[in-house]
Amino acid sequence: MIDWLAFVIVALVSVIAAAVVVVLFAGGLRLLAVEGSPTWARVCAVVCFAVSAAGALFGIWLIIPQFHGG
Repeated sequence: MIDWLAFVIVALVSVIAAAVVVVLFAGGLRLLAVEGSPTWARVCAVVCFAVSAAGALFGIWLIIPQFHGG
């Protein structure tokens, strides 16, 4: 029997996590696109890219069971 509540929770968390990663990456691009961007904008862009990459790598870690002994 399918646990529909668990299915819906996983689907919602997946969509929200994907949206957060995309928004962070887009925010980083936007901060770098400013002409003559100040140092703080470049630092924030790098932070956005790093958090976006960490989120993507964490998702890959969750999907591949060999990485966490599951």
